[in-house]
Amino acid sequence: MNVPLSLRVNGKAVTAEVAPETLLVTFIREHLRLTGTHVGCDTAQCGACTVHVDGRAIKACNVLALQVQGQEVTTIEGITPAEGLHPMQAAFKACHGLQCGFCTPGMVMSAIDLVQHHPHGSEREIREGLEGNICRCTGYQNIVKAVAEGAKAMQA
Repeated sequence: MNVPLSLRVNGKAVTAEVAPETLLVTFIREHLRLTGTHVGCDTAQCGACTVHVDGRAIKACNVLALQVQGQEVTTIEGITPAEGLHPMQAAFKACHGLQCGFCTPGMVMSAIDLVQHHPHGSEREIREGLEGNICRCTGYQNIVKAVAEGAKAMQA
């Protein structure tokens, strides 16, 4: 039996009927067709599914859609301004902080959250702040550089 769900996604009101066991990542990808949020591990280990709920980064693969009832969810699609890129996206591009791109949306969402709460993080703090996100391609050096550059751009 489905249950009513009402929330805001990327600034827009969304209502739906969902099964109680529907994961937030499933709702985002399959019901809303916002496929920038990736499913990597289904166990909250890789961070590919990271989104913001009421301004805080969470892993959408281990949260039920009904748990965010009435809240604001922001996906990677919701951070991009009408023209151009979010400063963190631009930094990932400029610093070559991506290769295959699978982890990138989750990394960017986690990085934005990290910078909003620790705007002047050291390299060590950035690395620790991204520990919940796994990249199998880059070796992280350029990701850390991108987060530092993105932080500067977000302060400007």
